[in-house]
Amino acid sequence: MEKKYYGVIPPIITPVDEHENVDEEGYRKLLDYCIKGGLHGIFVAGSNGETMALTQKERDHAIKITLEQTKGKVPVMAGVMDTSTRRVIENIKRLEQMGGTCAVITSIFYDRHTSQDETVRHFEKISKETNIDLMIYNIPMFTGLKLTPETIFKISEFDHVVGLKDSSGDFKNFMKCLTYFEGKDFAVLQGTTAYAMPSMLLGADGFVPSIAPLFPELFVKAYEAGRDKKTDLAMRYDLLLRETSKILGMTKNATAANKFALSLLGFTDKRVIYPQDTILPEEEKAIAKKTKEIQAQYEAFKKNLQG
Repeated sequence: MEKKYYGVIPPIITPVDEHENVDEEGYRKLLDYCIKGGLHGIFVAGSNGETMALTQKERDHAIKITLEQTKGKVPVMAGVMDTSTRRVIENIKRLEQMGGTCAVITSIFYDRHTSQDETVRHFEKISKETNIDLMIYNIPMFTGLKLTPETIFKISEFDHVVGLKDSSGDFKNFMKCLTYFEGKDFAVLQGTTAYAMPSMLLGADGFVPSIAPLFPELFVKAYEAGRDKKTDLAMRYDLLLRETSKILGMTKNATAANKFALSLLGFTDKRVIYPQDTILPEEEKAIAKKTKEIQAQYEAFKKNLQG
């Protein structure tokens, strides 16, 4: 079955100006580019969007712009992560007022690491007090807690819970989730690009790659190959996707690398939120060179497919 949340859904960057306010003009252009490129949705206010570094006002502003620019075109998943259940619920209430229809939720973090049982209670209360779609976000590198498949299964039974974005990097546990949710109206999205193609071939509904806006056609075609279970073709795309991920590792700040790479499209600035490190001039040159190389590889790949 085709589900509401599927395909390539990038965790979009948040372009900012010199005052760290959202660069609305550039951001709208980037969103249009993503949609025209065939990407299947947008994940706004995620870690790649520097969400926890934004003021609440600018976080809400980024979400509002995203909802306006994508309305009626692609679904939007909006991050509402926060440090307590009450704060998350308040974030969702504001999202609802803006017209949002899907909230992405992690376990709580910062002041203490919660347990599996506490996280189940966290989602249960949220599901009872809100009325929009809820997406489980498993990202232990930022929360300090890796959700077990059993915890995810329990949470999935609550009202409004419609899917999972798994960025744990634990492929074995991801496979358990794929098996459990097979045939159910529940989206299972891979958050680790290195596992995107294997996950698609084994039944995932989509994946969430941060670099996809730079190469939208490549990522969409890769998704289609995986969706259609064209194993040989999908694994050839896998090699290209792995090359794109190398861009994010060309400096110690993956978000800065991503923002600079996307600035090459001409819509947005490379600026990251203070006090994050910007990238060095030699790193910029290396990223620009790598981006051109990947695009050339993809063009050659397409010609080869055409025979």
